[in-house]
Amino acid sequence: MTTKALEGIRVLDMTHVQSGPSATQLMAWLGADVVKLEAPAGDITRTQLRDIPDADSLYFTMLNSNKRSITLNTKTERGKQLLTELIRRSDVMVENFGPGAVDRMGFTWDRIREINPRIVYASIKGFGDGPYTAFKAYEVVAQAMGGSMATTGFEDGPPMATGAQIGDSGTGIHAVAAVLAALLQRTRTGRGQRVNVAMQHAVLNLCRVKLRDQQRLAHGPLAEYPNEDFGDEVPRSGNASGGGQPGWAVRCAPGGPNDYVYVIVQPAGWQPLTRLIGRPELADDPEWSTPQARLPKLAKMFQLIEEWTSTLPKWEVLERLNSENIPCGPILSTREIIEDSSLAANDMVVEVEHPERGSYVTVGNPLKLSDSPVEITASPLLGEHNAEIYVGELGLGDEELRLLKSTGVI
Repeated sequence: MTTKALEGIRVLDMTHVQSGPSATQLMAWLGADVVKLEAPAGDITRTQLRDIPDADSLYFTMLNSNKRSITLNTKTERGKQLLTELIRRSDVMVENFGPGAVDRMGFTWDRIREINPRIVYASIKGFGDGPYTAFKAYEVVAQAMGGSMATTGFEDGPPMATGAQIGDSGTGIHAVAAVLAALLQRTRTGRGQRVNVAMQHAVLNLCRVKLRDQQRLAHGPLAEYPNEDFGDEVPRSGNASGGGQPGWAVRCAPGGPNDYVYVIVQPAGWQPLTRLIGRPELADDPEWSTPQARLPKLAKMFQLIEEWTSTLPKWEVLERLNSENIPCGPILSTREIIEDSSLAANDMVVEVEHPERGSYVTVGNPLKLSDSPVEITASPLLGEHNAEIYVGELGLGDEELRLLKSTGVI
């Protein structure tokens, strides 16, 4: 009989918006029982960016699948008592409130581990201890302060944000890694522990190669960058790969906003590439035949390639490049991704039925475990599991449940 990797692990999910919910959703996909604890008004993203009136937004549904939802006003005395019991019954607690918010509820780390010495208590914040601690953190603020924006964009343009949510969901993934490590360590020590993950730190971790290049600048210009001028900071370099093998996004026919293919030029691929673009003489030309000869002329090299690709649709360019084992990939638009049959076949674009919204498309689980299959289920309605958890698990009576609701505790 197949079980899931985190089956038997209870996660008390006190998170909202994106960074925290993205982490707890991954844990739910891995089989944990994730109980999303919301204020009676609900996670703010239930109503943000709504496309259907009076239904949970796609923002919420795409970050909270496979969870159970309960409501609780933790500012009330009875709410604190119920939260204490929930902590006692949980293996993991995750929160991403502002700094000190949970402490002010009366639940410091010392109090939490007194209630449950085995609990792993994870906090996601914008920043670590120091001058930035109280800054309000948002996705692009984390990108700005973690090194991403300064190195994204074109040389003659402003800093740019990336569409990938590396500040929020990127931090959520880091938090999952830390929680799983703490759970593994608990099997040896019997103790839970405190986990802290900061958005700025997670973005910085994802930008480590740019810090590599910052230090390489001390020894001269970075030859693999297409930039002509170098100062004392790593420059923005457009679509350059920035690695050992130069790459660029080249335009294809008919010239739409996403009619591009990203091409990597490896030493072994240069000769077949010269044949494809109709310039076979460049294969043996000493001005072009070696990587060292091509590095000072990267812009011209990709211009020559684009003169060929711009006459063909990107899928034909892709086919011809792949036939010669030249690394490449089409720029896929969001529409192309949502309609991609291979992503659907790999359960990465999945259709889910929701009781209020009807059918919607969401992103599937990227973590594929052979013994831990995942079926993506709809996000819970607000307080959908109040009776199931408060009555069925904590032992409250039906009458008390009604009283808690009428007095605003749930």
